[in-house]
Amino acid sequence: MALVDLLNKKVIKVPLKSKNKSDVLLELTTILAKAGKFKDIKSVVKALVERENIGSTGLGSGIAIPHAKTELVDELTVAVGISPKGIEFNAIDGELSTIFFLILAPPDQSVQHVKTLSEIANIVKDYSFCESLLEAKKPNTVLDIFKNTI
Repeated sequence: MALVDLLNKKVIKVPLKSKNKSDVLLELTTILAKAGKFKDIKSVVKALVERENIGSTGLGSGIAIPHAKTELVDELTVAVGISPKGIEFNAIDGELSTIFFLILAPPDQSVQHVKTLSEIANIVKDYSFCESLLEAKKPNTVLDIFKNTI
């Protein structure tokens, strides 16, 4: 399944209200829970924090892809958050992260999980795509950018 097929306006948050890493994880996890993807926010955030403790998912160039495998989701689930001002996310380049892709996958969907990570890594190489996301003011606009790019 393509990344764009996993997105809808309910799983896109622009702008993020978060000011720090733990708030980003909670905010994006909460929008997924409200979209009906799972119920146990606390356990999902715990899984994400445990993954972050292994190594930051702040890739640099303003991109962060917090992700975890958990039995709390039935299928691969993605949320997108945009923070034009940037949030400290321990990125490898030391810069603030502005575009967040939160991915959750059941343990038995490793292949789809990796494919989604790879798809994100490829699309965020496009500077104009990222700039368009940062200029977006509404979830529908973000969704349109994805539909017109992928």
